[in-house]
Amino acid sequence: MDSHTDQCTGMDRPGVGTTIHMSYCCEENSMSTQPVYNEAPSGGRALAAFTRLKEAYHRDPYIDYATRRRTLKTIERILLENDDALCEAISGDFGNRSYHESRILEIAPTVMGIRYTLKRLKRWMKPQKRHVSILFMGGKNSVIPQAKGVAGIISPWNYPLQLALSPMTSAIAAGNRVMLKMATNSQGLCRLLHTLFTEKIPEEIVTILPGIGANEFSTLPFDHMVFTGSPGVGRTIMSNASHHLTPVTLELGGKSPTILDNRYAIRTAAARIMYAKLINSGQTCVAPDYLFIPEGRVHQFIGACRSIVQNRYPDIMTKDYTCIIDQKSFERLRSTLEDARRRNADIIKLLPGDDFNEGGRKICPMIITNVTGEMRIMQNEIFGPLLPIITYRHPEEVIEYINRHERPLALYIYSNSRKFQRTILQNTLSGGVTINDSAMHVAQHDIPFGGIGNSGMGQYHAYEGFLEMSKLRPVFRQSSMAISVAPPYGTAFDRIYGLVKRIRWLS
Repeated sequence: MDSHTDQCTGMDRPGVGTTIHMSYCCEENSMSTQPVYNEAPSGGRALAAFTRLKEAYHRDPYIDYATRRRTLKTIERILLENDDALCEAISGDFGNRSYHESRILEIAPTVMGIRYTLKRLKRWMKPQKRHVSILFMGGKNSVIPQAKGVAGIISPWNYPLQLALSPMTSAIAAGNRVMLKMATNSQGLCRLLHTLFTEKIPEEIVTILPGIGANEFSTLPFDHMVFTGSPGVGRTIMSNASHHLTPVTLELGGKSPTILDNRYAIRTAAARIMYAKLINSGQTCVAPDYLFIPEGRVHQFIGACRSIVQNRYPDIMTKDYTCIIDQKSFERLRSTLEDARRRNADIIKLLPGDDFNEGGRKICPMIITNVTGEMRIMQNEIFGPLLPIITYRHPEEVIEYINRHERPLALYIYSNSRKFQRTILQNTLSGGVTINDSAMHVAQHDIPFGGIGNSGMGQYHAYEGFLEMSKLRPVFRQSSMAISVAPPYGTAFDRIYGLVKRIRWLS
């Protein structure tokens, strides 16, 4: 896949709004009652796979509980039985990625999410009874969750397993058929998943296609599309989907702020912030992107970070420290750091040795102080092991800064003061929040995950993920004893209408 396709995955330069040109053909004025599937670029495997899935949906639009459950159980079994092979494939795509991180951040939460869903799926699938107005006494209201049809998922390279199979779990639970495109940098894992899934799961339910281009995939008329990547590419995906009026779930990135209260324990905060910042070498969409810290506590925080990081990583070449995904991303981070240095930021290394290891594509963890808004590091999502620090005196300064910028995917508050927590929560808006830790809200299976504004739209995980992938179909059943109001209206209508206006409980 060429560099243009890399850009279209939205994951080669996370957080950078890249301009992308994607061709499409749309029969806007077609009045046919049947969907037209040849609107995507012709001759593609993606189109053939989509057509097969859509035809399977037309033959059997309702996938029953037993089949949904069996499919999810099979995915769980695939993950557990192929643990080593999956970790090896992910590490191979990265150049080096800690097997432990792949297990704890990808395999384990995906399996737990499947198990959470399986325990509740039967209840989620039941029709919901709804209130009926007294004016329609005797009638019945209900909402039936039904599958939308064929869901397309475009997953990124940074958590290639979890960010592919977690939305897939929601889509399958809702009864959809699923087509998955994985990032160019994750093709080793993609080929392995294709083999494992093809052996165990009918391709009329789940299809994984290695080597598929973003043009070929994202222009298909899916019934729902999920994209995880940068805001810039998210706009292109949404534009493509608009030609088919395809609903989209966009999980985008952004600069997630972290706020340290003046009275919170420095070492505890440093340990938790550094963990979330350095897992996957900072290549995490919900990583703490920059830190607000009270004036006078910076040096103490840096000292705690240096001690903690050196205890965890003897040097940057340890296998527990992940590579930067590719040379382009490596050079982007090096250029970002040099830009900050040229503009008089202070660069503090947290490990001894070289700043960069070219051959291993590894970058020393660093804290950057004296940053300004003109620096690239404060403009774009970092997606690497660099942490800028901004000092503040009053919470209002923090709130004003956050609200002047795009709404972030995550926000972190380190404070034991309920008043401080409430002040930040009530006066800012973000996709999700963790208090007194970082990134851990993503691992909770009973709350949804999603962004807002520039950091995304829609959500998955939990019951909200099931709803996101479902059409909640309202059904009204009229009573056989219903009394209709029809012309000629006369005084009877006037009396009824008078009651409606006067009696408040008449609803």
